[in-house]
Amino acid sequence: MEPAFATALDRLGEAGVRPDDVAAIAHRVVHGGATYTSPTLVDDAVLAGIDALAPLAPLHDPVAAAAIRAARRRLPGLPNVAVFDTAFHATLPETARRYPVPAGWDAWGIRRFGFHGLSVAWSMERAAELLRRPATDLGLVVAHLGNGCSVTAVAGGRSVATSMGMTPLEGLMMGTRSGSIDPGILLAVLRDRRLTLENLSEVLDHGSGLLGVSGTSGDMRALQSSSAAGDPSATLAIAMFVERAAAGIAAAATALSRLDAVVFTAGIGEGAGPVRASIVDRLAVLGVAPVEADENGLDRILSGGGDSPAVLRIEAREDLVAARAAVAVLGEAAVSG
Repeated sequence: MEPAFATALDRLGEAGVRPDDVAAIAHRVVHGGATYTSPTLVDDAVLAGIDALAPLAPLHDPVAAAAIRAARRRLPGLPNVAVFDTAFHATLPETARRYPVPAGWDAWGIRRFGFHGLSVAWSMERAAELLRRPATDLGLVVAHLGNGCSVTAVAGGRSVATSMGMTPLEGLMMGTRSGSIDPGILLAVLRDRRLTLENLSEVLDHGSGLLGVSGTSGDMRALQSSSAAGDPSATLAIAMFVERAAAGIAAAATALSRLDAVVFTAGIGEGAGPVRASIVDRLAVLGVAPVEADENGLDRILSGGGDSPAVLRIEAREDLVAARAAVAVLGEAAVSG
């Protein structure tokens, strides 16, 4: 992480930004657990808390903790602010937060947290601007489709349902992550000693999803090229991804009193026009109008509006949400100090 942080500082320098010009460093932290439900000024206790949550987001939280440590070493005078992806979902109702398991499991921390909160917050804000309506007056389903994928139902500016769960493994099929599968499969491969616990964890996180089905890549762009060239495994992977994404969007819509718009964001949601169009075609049952299979890189309304749900393409800007949060935390710290 030290070399990466040094490279980031070099690039800032090339852009004319000196360390003295920086007021704070904002860090996206994927899992905040039940403890961190708002942006937080990092101290040793907070950093230890992030370390403790690493088993719930092993691909993400250890990297975030390493980045914070690198920042504290290289720029010791600057405040660091942790901005948590799970925080946006702190409003989930109990029916969405709880799993249908014995009540005592709740004491073990077995509950839905949800992720991609910074992305959803930005999508909500931009959707309100594009639709020219207050965010508090909108019923949205935000489909964050990238290497990691999730859908979130947003009602009145609040998360009311989301597909990712206690960890970022649940929900939609992803780049290298399986998403939701029959729990009995996991019990069977462990019971039959097909895989060790460590092997299973590795396969579910790094060897499943688009990569697992295609056998070649978890990158949608590569799979689209392979499919066009006649690779049946790539074609199957894309078809499965489309089917599961559409099902997730439709399921999330049932948490809303009305569906005003479906928002597509992140790498696949923004940049894979044919995939997005195929997902939307499967949403016709919800009254969603078709979209063109093109991409011009702009935030825009792709179809619908009025009596039918709109379809929007919005560029993910988690960086801007994190920066704003850091500014707000510094302001609060100054007032309380």
